[in-house]
Amino acid sequence: MSASALWTTEAMTTAMHAERCGALPQTVSGLSIDSRSLTPGDAFFAIHGDHRDGHDFVAAAVAAKAGLAVIAADRRSRFPGDAPLLVVPDVLAALRALAAAARARMHAKVIGVTGSVGKTGTKEALRLALSKDGETHASVASYNNHWGVPLSLARCPASVRYAVFEMGMNHEGEIEPLARLVRPHVAIITTIAPVHLEYLGSLTKIADAKAEIFFGVEPGGAAVINRDIAQFAHLRRRAKEAGVGRIVSFGEHEGADARLIKCALHPRCSTVQANILGTELTYKVGAPGRHLVINSLSVLAAAELVGADLALAALALAELAPVSGRGAPVAIELPGGPALVLDESYNANPASMAAALEVLGRAPIGPQGRRIAVLGDMLELGPKGRALHRALTDAVLANAVDLVFCCGPLMQALWQALPASRRGGYAENSTALEAQVLRAIRAGDAIMVKGSLGSRMAPIVKALQRAYPHQDAGEDTVEGALAGASAQG
Repeated sequence: MSASALWTTEAMTTAMHAERCGALPQTVSGLSIDSRSLTPGDAFFAIHGDHRDGHDFVAAAVAAKAGLAVIAADRRSRFPGDAPLLVVPDVLAALRALAAAARARMHAKVIGVTGSVGKTGTKEALRLALSKDGETHASVASYNNHWGVPLSLARCPASVRYAVFEMGMNHEGEIEPLARLVRPHVAIITTIAPVHLEYLGSLTKIADAKAEIFFGVEPGGAAVINRDIAQFAHLRRRAKEAGVGRIVSFGEHEGADARLIKCALHPRCSTVQANILGTELTYKVGAPGRHLVINSLSVLAAAELVGADLALAALALAELAPVSGRGAPVAIELPGGPALVLDESYNANPASMAAALEVLGRAPIGPQGRRIAVLGDMLELGPKGRALHRALTDAVLANAVDLVFCCGPLMQALWQALPASRRGGYAENSTALEAQVLRAIRAGDAIMVKGSLGSRMAPIVKALQRAYPHQDAGEDTVEGALAGASAQG
């Protein structure tokens, strides 16, 4: 198999018990479920999703030079006899079978990550930290569900030294089959928070659902659990029940195995002193927020547990940067000078909202600038939803947020609880709120936009970018621009 090949067609056929049709390539270079973004030579999997049937896009995939398509047997008649196809009874089941084959051929150390908040950020920090020590593969974006995890695993080259997979859920029983597929050597739970309460009902049930990851841990493996949360003892007990032999804790708690000694939080980064399983380290986290500092402890603990170079892993965290929709800073140029947009629009829950407001509270502003929060509904919180939105008032005031724009029926509870001086504007939906935000902002402001994906806050970020010249903003870009604005009066 060539260096650029991910799978031989023969190996795929065997793993998936597929029927071969048409002129098939000897190898495929990658796997895709999206005909719009596949690379020539990929295998296209025609997954039947919640809203679209991948079989409707097989022709487009072949036209885009996919090496072959994996289709369901009951759809075979839709395609020409000479089309390059692997035919299987069920496409998603075939993808899972290929993922299992990928795991079987790997010699890598594997880390699984779950938790109510911080999964993707921790996974990306692990990708960064471990890649300094050897070839590392990790899930793309937030591919953490019943199709995302198998796809990420099946995409893993056999040659990697480390592999990192994120696992998420909305309901109980969803993580365990993913964990048994991934079979991690180390399983991390970042934290437990009131997320998906609508479906699970309590924090204990959320903890139980997350603890399903322990049932996939390889013999001799380890669990890495947040020592600072109320559910720590419960999670530790569940890990023991699952047969996990080693349990490592992280956090500020004096008994934590990976313990924060002290940190300095800055607008665009943090400096950290910590003891990681007996080794004292001082390092920099290249993105802002106490939550990232705490999660960095789990990253370094996992790196130590899988035998990576701990010093290299710690140094690498200085390169950590927030990604689009998860705190990425964007500098926009208003007529009177620059302003800063913090794009947190990908998702939201009470814990991540509080963390984002804390980051906003440290964001640099100009001489006439204000800290502005543009907040959409946090969804799937069940009967406690309005109370949890109202409770954000404390975080708004504690972080000296000057104005809050609220979007949605649940966020109306926060709007009503805010002092009149902090009310920027309210609308039932983000489309109606957009114009209010555009009218209100001025040079020197720092504007944080956040809400659950279903509240559609990302269009507000895009509207700001359409209205004003913009660029991705690193620390020097933002602080330098705002300092320039200050010098100009």
